[in-house]
Amino acid sequence: MLINNDTNLDKIAQSMSTEHFMPVLPMREVVLFPTMVAPLFVGRLKSMQAVEEAYFKFDKKLVLLAQKNSMENDPKKEDLYDVGVVTNILQYLKLPDNTVKIVVEGSYTVSVTELIENGAYLRAIVMPYHAEPLSEREHEILIRSLLNQFEAYTKLNKKIPEGVLARIQGYQDAQQITHTIVAYLPIKTEEKQSILESQSLKKRIERLMAIIEAEIDLLQVELRIRVKVKKQMEKTQREYYLNEQIKAIQEELGQQSNEVELLRMKVLNSSMAKEAQEKALLEIDRLKMMPALSAEATVSRHYVECLLSLPWKKRTSEKFDLPKVIEKLDKEHAGLYKVKERIIEYLAVQKRVKKMKGPILCLVGPPGVGKTSLGKSIAEAINRKFCRIALGGVRDESEIRGHRRTYIGAMPGKIIQKITKAQVTNPVILLDEIDKMANDFRGDPAAALLEVLDPEQNQSFNDHYLDIDFDLSDVMFIATANSMNIPVALLDRMEVIKLAGYTEDEKLSIAKDYLLPKQINLNGLKKRELTIDEASLLYIIRHYTLEAGVRNLERELAKICRKVVKRHLTDLNKKETQISVESLDDYLGVLRHRYYHPENAARVGLVNGLAWTEVGGEMLVIEAVVMPGKGKITLTGKLGEVMQESIQAALSVIRSRAESLMLPPAFFDEHDIHVHVPEGATPKDGPSAGITMCIALLSCILKKPVRGDLAMTGEITLRGDILAIGGLKEKLLAARRSNMQLVIIPEDNRRDLKEIPNNILDHLDVRCARSIDEVFELGLLAQ
Repeated sequence: MLINNDTNLDKIAQSMSTEHFMPVLPMREVVLFPTMVAPLFVGRLKSMQAVEEAYFKFDKKLVLLAQKNSMENDPKKEDLYDVGVVTNILQYLKLPDNTVKIVVEGSYTVSVTELIENGAYLRAIVMPYHAEPLSEREHEILIRSLLNQFEAYTKLNKKIPEGVLARIQGYQDAQQITHTIVAYLPIKTEEKQSILESQSLKKRIERLMAIIEAEIDLLQVELRIRVKVKKQMEKTQREYYLNEQIKAIQEELGQQSNEVELLRMKVLNSSMAKEAQEKALLEIDRLKMMPALSAEATVSRHYVECLLSLPWKKRTSEKFDLPKVIEKLDKEHAGLYKVKERIIEYLAVQKRVKKMKGPILCLVGPPGVGKTSLGKSIAEAINRKFCRIALGGVRDESEIRGHRRTYIGAMPGKIIQKITKAQVTNPVILLDEIDKMANDFRGDPAAALLEVLDPEQNQSFNDHYLDIDFDLSDVMFIATANSMNIPVALLDRMEVIKLAGYTEDEKLSIAKDYLLPKQINLNGLKKRELTIDEASLLYIIRHYTLEAGVRNLERELAKICRKVVKRHLTDLNKKETQISVESLDDYLGVLRHRYYHPENAARVGLVNGLAWTEVGGEMLVIEAVVMPGKGKITLTGKLGEVMQESIQAALSVIRSRAESLMLPPAFFDEHDIHVHVPEGATPKDGPSAGITMCIALLSCILKKPVRGDLAMTGEITLRGDILAIGGLKEKLLAARRSNMQLVIIPEDNRRDLKEIPNNILDHLDVRCARSIDEVFELGLLAQ
């Protein structure tokens, strides 16, 4: 109850003894316990009036109540805890700054029943607040455990004075022991107030033991950390002291200076560029001032050694015996005439001029056609060192340009690393899978390659680690890629040579002269232990592989060799194996591919198209049907946007010719059309199936069959013109593989026929067409 009536205040004071009615001093973040002596500085006006009143009128008795919120400057009843301590003021002193210093001693715990405010300060009606006593047995066990725990705490906490534990152990009263221990624990005001209010001594002691246990755990962790840090500091200081000793010994013996001078002599006697030499000498001067075993000295020494290891002027002498080079390239690689011709041209010019900027070739073709192995063969043919850099999945620009020396573990980029390994300035460096690079937050490696592959810039290539220019103009770079999906700026700096897939004759030659002898040797067989005739090799090529290259063909030959080795080891009497077409099932299993196309009969609405993929040419069957309906067009087969647009263009071409084709005016409004490309799970896209779509639609509309041995390719326009397509060789290979007799191609692709081998053209009747009308006449059969 809060009483504000001043007239009743004197009556209450007269009716109660001073032990139950006394002034109140609110405390900020302080909880005083009985028997505790503490100095207090009082600065608030109401608090000073309460202290003065208590000292002079209430027999030096003062009630201390803790504030719930220490930021409250004028606390009310709801801002104070209900349980506090009655104290005796031992000393009262006014200070020059108009504040008061008092020394108080806690007497006993009280509970506030009423709080009275007379305008100047707070007074309280209080009553003693007793705790439940302990039994003799509980007192002995709990106090002993508490004191043991507090002793362990004082050993870890060096801030507690030495005599505190001895003084507490001399106390007999359990409350006095708990009150004194609380004073030395670093706990919050709320926790101290909770302990003060606890009326069960047993619970109070148990709570104190839990708090002390937690503090001991915390102090033990802090101790372990301090010990660890101290050991680390001692280790660092010890290493520094030993390093200084080693440095002094080395200076006395001349070893440090000898090592530095040896590096200096190597730099002065090397053939490195002037800029590099100046940089190396500067680094050596810094190295001389550093402790020999310091991290900085290791970095500097590694940098100088890296400069020394580079082949600044060393180069291999190239061979210019062109007939021998041609013979070697023809022996190791069937076909690839354009590539080999370009290499011979380069060597011919090199033979005439002393200095020529290294060419940057980019071999683009499907997997397995020998792009990577061709780079190695080129290096061997012209007597150059060969290095290969795999760029597939490279995302970090520093892989190309190197790391700055400020980074831990810095090293030069892959270009400088490979030149250092080759130990010549004119190696052949193969940049494999250049189209598989990617970029992220670490930079764009393709952009870093611009300087490397530009003949006008790479004579002063600057690696971040070296931080000096290095001449790459003598390096012959050869890049490989499966597609033209290369940044335009990078593509512009390279001479692109497209590699088509191998013909059957080329595959047969490669298998007979290279792949089969290689697998026989790798699997531990002798030549007489395994023989495969040409008919069997051709059968494997046609029925067990479907690829532009020869990688799967090599796997099939390796499988045969393994099975032969197994049979030789299990059947000791059989030492020779002759593989025939009839026995291939036993070695390779059932046929995987059909060499001849399954539908060579003329059918309505079914046309054979030719498509290009990254793994070579493919036969693409297109089906179309016309049904009574409302003019709906359905497209299925997972077709891309470009192919869907080709179908729309083909349909528009037919509708524009509806009158000449004698179609009823309402035909397209009364019929639904469905176009489907089989193997629906495989995505298909591109414009080169335009004329194929057009013939398929016209065939089902006019109900005229299309030749079954006919294949075609070409992009169509709305006027019915046929535009040129790419990948002609791969498409003609697919037509030959599918036993097509007649192939229709755009007239603009006639010039490309010069590059098609005769052994393909001899088996195909290739017709060139300018407009769709010519295709109508060639493709549609009369009923």
